[in-house]
Amino acid sequence: MLSYDSAISLKGQTPASPALSNGHQSIPPSPSTMRLPASSVSNGVRTNSSVSSLSKDEQRHIWLVTGPAGCGKSTVAKYLATVLHMPYIEGDEFHPQANIDKMSAGIPLTDADRWDWLTALREASLKELDRGNRGVVLTCSALKRKYRDVIRVAPYFSPNLHLHFIYLDASEELLLQRVLARKNHYMGANMVHSQFEVLERPTKDEVDVISIDVSRPAEAVMAEALDRVLDTMDTVAAEAQRK
Repeated sequence: MLSYDSAISLKGQTPASPALSNGHQSIPPSPSTMRLPASSVSNGVRTNSSVSSLSKDEQRHIWLVTGPAGCGKSTVAKYLATVLHMPYIEGDEFHPQANIDKMSAGIPLTDADRWDWLTALREASLKELDRGNRGVVLTCSALKRKYRDVIRVAPYFSPNLHLHFIYLDASEELLLQRVLARKNHYMGANMVHSQFEVLERPTKDEVDVISIDVSRPAEAVMAEALDRVLDTMDTVAAEAQRK
């Protein structure tokens, strides 16, 4: 079984690559070989940060990686943030202690438990953009449509800000296996079933959602996620130029 919670290998860093079930290591796509957004490349060299002076017409992006426990949100989001040179926000770190205590005890969170958490994530994303970043990548389960709608408020007063969800899709059985293999995480395996009980997979009319099958090896998932992110950024930039 592929563990999406293993460290990923990225250019200029030396963490272990995700381990496959046969014991071999798997190397995700290197940023040096991937297609990169033209706006972030100068003479073939990427800048070390997405922070720079932004023109009033420059497009900015929030990339929200979503899905139930065990789907690989952190692995995919960290990879995208590193390759795109955008800040990364780990959604789990914004849960109040009361939420963490409930989940550690196997008690599902209610809607009331989540509202302040979702609002905090939305505001943290906007703060990163206010610092001059062209984009930000964050993780959040966003299990229900109304949770996603809370985050969708972010671009309301910023016409050049675009919100995108990357939904990592897999079966309950697969994610249960992955969570059982995790160590030192407060999200227990029993929480997988409770999350699937309330899960509302994105529907076709949620046009800001990119859905990706994560039953495949991590490197294939990360490669598809990056490719679709870059395609989306190209499309947004082209549409902005036509206006």
